[in-house]
Amino acid sequence: MTAAGLITGPTFGEMLHPDRIAPDVRQRALRAQREDPLDPINLYNITWRDAAGRITYDVLPPEFTGVEAPIVVLYAKDFPTGSHKVGAAYSVLLEKELTGEVDPRIHTLVWPSTGNYGIGGAWVGCRMGFDAVVILPEGMSQERFDLIGRYGARLVKTPGSESNVKEIYDMCHRLRAADPERVRILNQFEVMGNYRFHYHVTGNTIVELAAELQARGIGDGRIAAYVSAMGSAGTIAAGDRLKQAWPGHLIVGLEPVQCPTLYWNGYGAHDIQGIGDKHVTWIHNVLNMDALICIDDIESKKGLQLVTEPAGWRAMAGRYGVPEPAIQRMAGYLGISGICNILGAIKTVKHYRLGPRDVVVTVATDAIDRYRSVMAQLTADYGAMDETEAAVRLVSIFHRQKTDWVQEGTREARQRWHNLKYYTWVEQQGKGVDELEAQRDPAYWLAEQAKVREIDERLLAHRAG
Repeated sequence: MTAAGLITGPTFGEMLHPDRIAPDVRQRALRAQREDPLDPINLYNITWRDAAGRITYDVLPPEFTGVEAPIVVLYAKDFPTGSHKVGAAYSVLLEKELTGEVDPRIHTLVWPSTGNYGIGGAWVGCRMGFDAVVILPEGMSQERFDLIGRYGARLVKTPGSESNVKEIYDMCHRLRAADPERVRILNQFEVMGNYRFHYHVTGNTIVELAAELQARGIGDGRIAAYVSAMGSAGTIAAGDRLKQAWPGHLIVGLEPVQCPTLYWNGYGAHDIQGIGDKHVTWIHNVLNMDALICIDDIESKKGLQLVTEPAGWRAMAGRYGVPEPAIQRMAGYLGISGICNILGAIKTVKHYRLGPRDVVVTVATDAIDRYRSVMAQLTADYGAMDETEAAVRLVSIFHRQKTDWVQEGTREARQRWHNLKYYTWVEQQGKGVDELEAQRDPAYWLAEQAKVREIDERLLAHRAG
C-alpha cells in the first residue's frame, strides 16, 4: 500500500518524453524552473530535453578533441539541481514510495553520496516532503555542501574524499542502528532505481539522439561507443540499452589513475569528484563492459580550467581555431568528471581506431558552478594559467592523449571485475552469494529493466486515486 498524499512527479516514460506530461503541468513546471526552483512541480523537469523538447547535447569540435570521430556530450546542467543525479535520486525514492517502503510522515531518508546524488537527494527528498540527511566526505567541494543546505537537508560529514565510501557505509550503519524504525537508507550504489533511470531514460534518449545526429550528417544512425566514468555506476547503465539497440556497440568504463580499483584491484585517493569510489557497485553490470580506461585527475582538473577561463578561450580560439561559440558552450556545461569523460572518449577513439562515421557519446554530469573553489586551489598549487600554458594543456591533455591505461573486457577480466563485488556486498553489506551469482545471468538484468513498466503503471494508478 502507498501512503495517501504522496508528492510524486513524472513516470519513466514522461522523463524520457516530457511532451507526454499533461500540458498544464508541463507549463507550470517550465515556469517554476525560471521563477521558483524549489517548487516540487520542478520534479517534472527531470529530463534530458529542454523546454522545446530538444535533447541537450553538444558535438565537440575536432579542433578541440584532436580526433576525427565525432564525440557527442549529453549535458546535465539543465536538470533541476544542475546534475542528472537528481533523476536517479527521484527514481530511487519514487519506487520506494510506491511500494510503501517509505512514508514522509514517518521516515527520515539517508542519502549516502560523494556529491551529486546527495545533492539530488537533498532536493528530491525535501521537495517530496521527507526529512532528509545527506552523508558526504569532508573533502568534497564547498559548493556541494552549500547546495545541500540550500535545498533543506541536514549534512553528515565523513572522513576522506571521493574514494572513501567505506566510511560512508559505516556512518549509514550507525544512523540506522540508532533509530531503525525511522531511518531508511537510499543507497545509490545498491538500489536498482538508479540503474533503471539511466537504462531507460538516459539510454533511450541516446538511442533517439543517434537518428537526430544522422539527420544532421553526423554518423550512420548508430552509436559506436558509450563512455562513462563509474561512481555509483548508474550512468553507465545506459550502455546496456545501447548494446541492445546495436549489438556491436562498445561500453567503456572509466576510473581514476590514482584509484584503479577494477583496473588493478587498487586503491588510493583522487579528485575527480563523482567517480572512482574504490569498490564495484551492486548495480554495475560489469559483465557487459567492453573496456576499462583510467584517467588522470590532474589532467581532468587542468582540462576543466582550460575550458572555463579566458586564457584558455584565447588559446583555443586564436591558436587552434576552436570555434568561439563551441568554447562558450563547453565553458557552461562541463565539470571535472565531464572532462574526464571526454578524455576517456578520446582514448576510446584512438584505441579502437574509430573513424569519422563512428559516433562516441559521453555525459557531462554537472558544470563548473560546483568547482570554482577547486579551480582556485588549482591556481594556488600550480600558478595562474596564462595563454601559453593553456596552449600546452590543449595539446598535451587533449590532442596528444595517450592510449595507456586501457584494459579490454576479456572474459577473464569481466569475471574478475564481477568477483570484486563479493568483498563489499557479501562480506560487508549482507548480500547473499546466491544473488551475486544470479547477476552473472543476463536474465537478472533483463528482469530489472522490465520493472520500468510496472513502476510507471503503479504511479499512474496512484494518480488515478
